[in-house]
Amino acid sequence: MSAPQLAIKIDVDTDRGTREGVPALAALLTRHQVPATFLFSLGPDNTGRAIRRIFRPGFFSKVSRTSVVSTYGLRTLMNGVVLPGPHIARKNRNVMKSVAALGFETGIHCWDHVFWQDKLFALSDARVMEEFNKAARAYEDVFGASAKTAGAAGWQANAASLAAYDAAGLDYATDARGQAPFFPVADGHAFRTLQIPTTLPTLDELMGRPEYPTDTLADEMLSRLAPERLNVFTIHAEIEGMSMIDWFADFIARAKAAGVVFVSAADEAARLNADAANVPVAALAQGEIDGRSGTLAIEGAPVRGMAA
Repeated sequence: MSAPQLAIKIDVDTDRGTREGVPALAALLTRHQVPATFLFSLGPDNTGRAIRRIFRPGFFSKVSRTSVVSTYGLRTLMNGVVLPGPHIARKNRNVMKSVAALGFETGIHCWDHVFWQDKLFALSDARVMEEFNKAARAYEDVFGASAKTAGAAGWQANAASLAAYDAAGLDYATDARGQAPFFPVADGHAFRTLQIPTTLPTLDELMGRPEYPTDTLADEMLSRLAPERLNVFTIHAEIEGMSMIDWFADFIARAKAAGVVFVSAADEAARLNADAANVPVAALAQGEIDGRSGTLAIEGAPVRGMAA
């Protein structure tokens, strides 16, 4: 049996996560020689506006389990409500550039995390394109080059956002939850930008639940690795980069001891794009994930007779 392959994707949602969580993760991953993809929020940090999710099914359950105040900090939870949202890229451009200088892949998470996650499906196609392009311009201003990958805030993606990716010429995206890489179809249209979905649950979807004690979470994650496919684990700068960084360091050590091979999502995307005719085409659907509130993009049924 072949050794499981695991790619690490890091969502960076907030100003504090960029300032504190990103350097900590970059240092840890460098020390262990583990590749990873950092996806940055590049506009205002309006985290406090997420209170609008109060009536979403499952929201209170997640908030109570993950200790939101201790995870994000009171200052962050006031951003965009009591206090003006700090502009993440302007404040933290040196942190972002230092990650690229260490050799990590970087990409776009969003412009305004809360706005994208909560409003995507209410926006016109033109507004979705505008919102993505604001992030793309900010990314280019920081890094001096166009982004080659993106992963949507809150796994919120639809035909309009996929069209924005195609227009930007991305190498791949990582918006969905699923089982294996695919070319997405949405609203009857096949898109060219490869999707590499997250295959594992995120830590915040499991932590705090009685059936998943904290001291067993690393083994739980490792038990879900499939040797026959690319495994993708999405972590968060605000969680694994801060309050749970010791847990993440232990997870890496356990994974290496178990023979897990850490791989670059960018390298996997290049390999798959070079053999695009053999990559499945599947629907980008909307569904629910255990432990997360609301609906999100998921890998749907295979689509026959369509090509990107």
